[in-house]
Amino acid sequence: MNIFINEKEFERKKCEFVERKGIGHPDTLADALAEELSLRYSKYTLKNYGAILHHNFDKVGLLGGSSYVAFGKGYLLKPIRVLLNGRVSVKFSDNKIPIRKLLTYWTKIFFRERLPRIDVDEDLEFHFNLSNQSSPGKTYEKESKKGTRRYWFEPRGLYDLKDLTKPLSNDTSLGVGYAPYSDLEKLVIKIENNLNSQVFKQKNEWLGSDIKIMAFRNNNDYYITICIPQIAYFVKNLNEYKNNLKKAKKEILRIANNYSIKNFELNINTRDEYDIKELYLTAIGSSIESGDEGLVGRGNRVNGVISPNKPMSMEGSCGKNPIYHIGKVYYIAANQIANNIYKKFRIENEVYLASQSGRYLLDPWIVVVNIPTNFTKKNYLKNIIISEIKKIPQITKGILKRKFRLF
Repeated sequence: MNIFINEKEFERKKCEFVERKGIGHPDTLADALAEELSLRYSKYTLKNYGAILHHNFDKVGLLGGSSYVAFGKGYLLKPIRVLLNGRVSVKFSDNKIPIRKLLTYWTKIFFRERLPRIDVDEDLEFHFNLSNQSSPGKTYEKESKKGTRRYWFEPRGLYDLKDLTKPLSNDTSLGVGYAPYSDLEKLVIKIENNLNSQVFKQKNEWLGSDIKIMAFRNNNDYYITICIPQIAYFVKNLNEYKNNLKKAKKEILRIANNYSIKNFELNINTRDEYDIKELYLTAIGSSIESGDEGLVGRGNRVNGVISPNKPMSMEGSCGKNPIYHIGKVYYIAANQIANNIYKKFRIENEVYLASQSGRYLLDPWIVVVNIPTNFTKKNYLKNIIISEIKKIPQITKGILKRKFRLF
């Protein structure tokens, strides 16, 4: 393990962008569905076969249908197409896994919870693009019979699952993390979480979940553009539509005031045209109903925001195997380490964990931690980093307990 602790000038940037895609945004839905399928599959195989079998659903996609909306009513005209892409173990020893049946059932449960106005039997169309082929590495040379690569997705028994005793990195890849959140990041997360909370929606049934926020800060001046969908069934006319947006605006300004933000520009639904009634009015509360698409990895990073001014990776973490998939495990670990460093020393920091394919998971190839220039406890910090890396196997248990939210 190569550990590099570097000094860096951390300062409050003059300008900062932060974006968050709400829980009903198509990309967030794709992330959440992929993660839900991985979680349920992991628990299913652990219960039935004693181990989490190899799988990855991190290529799941959602293709939008079409809808009819008018004040007071809305419904889907064409179904949402669910692309169940990825690789998955379809058998264990002589036991076949009813994978299509399971994935269909779990997906319907997911959509009932996320978009309750959907008829899951009529408004979803399933497309299966699943493979059980191993990554390059297996051969049909006589000596390769001693290996397990050809049985990666069809294990003959637990003895074919080497990761049970010594998890190895599946890829040469990178996980990144940082702490703490900036004020703008905290503001964006708070706004979306509040608007999409059960408490707020109990009083505002009209509010859809596909809330998207783009925020910008220039010194102490804050600018936010937010898209807020309304569910047509609960909106009887244009005046109600306008009044609903005023309620949302009031809540957003209340949150901003709690952060002592004084210079604040807020724009809501900038595409609306009241004269011709082109509005963000929806049947189910998400643009996935009307042609939009969602793909894993295009949404929020593991810490819940898209912050181009901060370190980030292009990895799509959701749906990846929770034992050895670097794009998931190291991404969570990097954020855990960064947060623990901040809690311990109250210093801003950045963490990078890089792996090599086939390398022992608890022995990263490269570890980089950036700290402020005036930090004097580097040796102590190094011991903490090593200790945290040894805890990586606990991340799998945390994932199964829904301890981490990855989108």
